[in-house]
Amino acid sequence: MTEHSTSHEGRQPLAARPQERTRPRQRDAAVAAAAAATAIPAPAKGPGPSGPDPQAATRREGDRLRFVGAATRRIARGIDLDEIVLGLCRASVPTFSDAILVYLRDPLPVGDERPVTPFVLRLRRSDRLRLTEEETESLPETERLRLPAVDPQADLMPAAELCEVQAGSALAEVLRGVRPVFGDSAAARVALPELLGADRTVPSGHRVILAPLRGRRRVIGAAVFLRGAERLPFEANDLLVAAQLATHTALGIDKAVLYGREAYIADELQRTMLPDSLPQPTGVKLASRYLPAAETARVGGDWYDAIPLPGSRVALVVGDVMGHSMTSAAIMGQLRTTAQTLAGLDLPPQEVLHHLDEQAQRLGSDRMATCLYAVYDPVAHRITVANAGHPPPVLLHLGGRAEVLRVPPGAPIGVGGVDFEAVELDAPAGATLLLYTDGLVESRLRDVWTGIELLRERLATTARLTGPDHSPPLEALCDDVLDMLGPGDRDDDIALLAARFDGIAPSDVAYWFLEPDDSAPGRARRLARRALGRWGLDELSDSVELLISEVVTNAVRYAERPVTLRLLRTDTLRCEVGDDSPQLPRQRRARDMDENGRGLFLVNRLARRWGATRLSTGKVVWFEMPVRG
Repeated sequence: MTEHSTSHEGRQPLAARPQERTRPRQRDAAVAAAAAATAIPAPAKGPGPSGPDPQAATRREGDRLRFVGAATRRIARGIDLDEIVLGLCRASVPTFSDAILVYLRDPLPVGDERPVTPFVLRLRRSDRLRLTEEETESLPETERLRLPAVDPQADLMPAAELCEVQAGSALAEVLRGVRPVFGDSAAARVALPELLGADRTVPSGHRVILAPLRGRRRVIGAAVFLRGAERLPFEANDLLVAAQLATHTALGIDKAVLYGREAYIADELQRTMLPDSLPQPTGVKLASRYLPAAETARVGGDWYDAIPLPGSRVALVVGDVMGHSMTSAAIMGQLRTTAQTLAGLDLPPQEVLHHLDEQAQRLGSDRMATCLYAVYDPVAHRITVANAGHPPPVLLHLGGRAEVLRVPPGAPIGVGGVDFEAVELDAPAGATLLLYTDGLVESRLRDVWTGIELLRERLATTARLTGPDHSPPLEALCDDVLDMLGPGDRDDDIALLAARFDGIAPSDVAYWFLEPDDSAPGRARRLARRALGRWGLDELSDSVELLISEVVTNAVRYAERPVTLRLLRTDTLRCEVGDDSPQLPRQRRARDMDENGRGLFLVNRLARRWGATRLSTGKVVWFEMPVRG
């Protein structure tokens, strides 16, 4: 293929860059360009003494067909918009034309969008053979190539960058006609100045072809093919060649735009269904990573989540919907929403998986996914795990030992009729739990258990670098885990959730049972005052006693069993009051003569945060106060 340079791409100005090429390459390009001028020869102007040569005509048609086949294959190789336009330019120059200008609508219409008028054409790319003045003069007169539409003194812009196509204009009529036309036709003589600019001259004769680019439903642009004065002009059959090039280019652009829009929608769908940020619950630190699969299958159904639960607990979830499509991403979003709703009911992990299994069956017979659901209790330093066909989690201990937890694998979600089993394990302070999807450990090059063993060894090696008394930083640990991926290990999405168990020391927890009678609020105030004094938080006593009194009073009003009161001291002071009534309190505005209804108003004004969560045994109302110093 003859070498030629890109003269204009996107919105960049057209400028020759001779300093980027050496003198031998320039001369070779010039000679090759002169030879290319006859790649698709035109017939002579008249028959010779013995009449027209039928073999030469047949040879020309064969060359033309071979060129069309090679050019359309080159255009079809492009996947995105720029590759398709570049394929058209590279195929056309210099074999078919000396220069080409490609205009596309700005913005490009997508799918069934209704056309608007007037619309704008933007010069997307222009290619031409570039020769320095010295090299041009060294060539024979018949081999010199020029771009007629370009003024040598103004070589920065071969044509207008923007063109507004008005309804009913000559350019609009040519584009609506779809068929390529010669530059000296009556319609093109008016349309070309509208497209290229009024101050641009075009060569005379059959040396310009204006070819509309029409997609599936509407015109999306135009291509202008130009030949210099020293080259044989276009002939009638070249209009068919230009039509083939324009058709293949337009259909390729149409598909690329549709694919780009679909990929954008799918990416946005998946991105919005993943958590923007992780919560920061008491007693645990969290970090996460998500990597999409390769470009050919980048939309999947992997997800992760961390959901705060009553009692300073946190639910850790990671799942993987089978398949790579927008459907997989949509099912992932539905299952994640269901998991969050079930977590809000404070159901045991095995019950959450059971309800997720029922939900997947309601979505369809082939809606299957794997999921691992774990609940960490920082007060008890325990974790409860249930698994639905997911790879087992890995626990990295403080000393550097990495352990693959023995969790019953269970069946995937969506199978139906399967019981799930939960196990309760120790979660020592300083340990790190790693939840992940199979894309991290399984690929075409290794099976899942080989990958899990590599992950375990990688975690142990990283932990040894930080020493036996310190846990590796979570963010750096996640990055290090992803570094184990090789070039062939990105066949699937990867979701990674890491949890560092700090826990809450028993000395920072105070817990009591209160009988549901009139003396409960006063006893709760006294117990809270003594606990705050023991912790050195006497400055919070007045506010905390007031809020505890209000919350306990409300609990006693509806409770039939003992009320629970728990204080947790970490970087904040958290107070939790539980009772057996499922009715959640609601803040309301009390009237001037009302004797009650102001308790939650005070809690909302004085506490930093507060909330109420329904449990299977009742509810918990909690509030948090900042701890100074």
